[in-house]
Amino acid sequence: MLARQRQEHILERVAATGGVRVADVVEELGISEMTVRRDITELVTQGLVERVHGGAVAAGPTTLEPRFTAKSTLNLEAKRRIGQAAAAMVRPGDSLALSAGTTTLALAQALTDLEHFPTLTVITNSLPAAQVLFDAADAARAENRDAPTVVITGGERTPSNALVGLVAVDALRTMRVEWVFLGAHGFTPEAGLMTPNLQEASANQALVAAGRTVVATLDSSKWGVLGLRSFCATRDIGVLVTEAEPDADGVDALQQAGTRLTIATCPRPSPPAPSTACPPTLTNTQHRRPR
Repeated sequence: MLARQRQEHILERVAATGGVRVADVVEELGISEMTVRRDITELVTQGLVERVHGGAVAAGPTTLEPRFTAKSTLNLEAKRRIGQAAAAMVRPGDSLALSAGTTTLALAQALTDLEHFPTLTVITNSLPAAQVLFDAADAARAENRDAPTVVITGGERTPSNALVGLVAVDALRTMRVEWVFLGAHGFTPEAGLMTPNLQEASANQALVAAGRTVVATLDSSKWGVLGLRSFCATRDIGVLVTEAEPDADGVDALQQAGTRLTIATCPRPSPPAPSTACPPTLTNTQHRRPR
């Protein structure tokens, strides 16, 4: 593959998600880490990206918000595993809230597969997640089975199909739930969870205030990606669920913040492997009672 083609691939990933990890490009293109770093250096020289630890992010403004459709096809297997791992935390009869995003959409889909799904109360400001939950609840009622309680906040729609604004924030202000599951545009241990949308940040802050335990659901491409506004400090995250263990500095930063790290890994199948899909295997790198 020519250098120009490799660099275009890196720029496409950065444009879609706000950032890219060197390890992901190595895996996707089958090239060496040194080659990827050399390509990133060239893009930095051209002013097209900015280098961060382990990868690169978009250069310049941090206010660009990718549309939901642009994000929905990225890292699908990682998001599926993260969604299943997060859903496994939910107990019968729990109340929970979901923020908007493609990873929390995967969580909503995983919730519908739980045996105790009908006992749950789910609040969300995500239109796609609400639709998944409403459809599952309607299907249960059509078969005369119990169905969960699903509440949607209302509000103005953003490019990521989140409902935001005063209506959404006011609806969330009086809510109290056991779990709040958050997606994010980007994350660093120093800044916490970030979004490029100021109104979405306000809605997410209201979600954080509503929950007993905050769970961040982030695939590894979000690490090191910046957004205009932070909405949840790392110290306020009870559990962070991802599909790949961060580097030693990242693990240490989470430990210092008191955040439990859960890795939804894919166990290696014994040959012959009938499918590439896999159930999540949870690895807690730090044991801590969630707040």
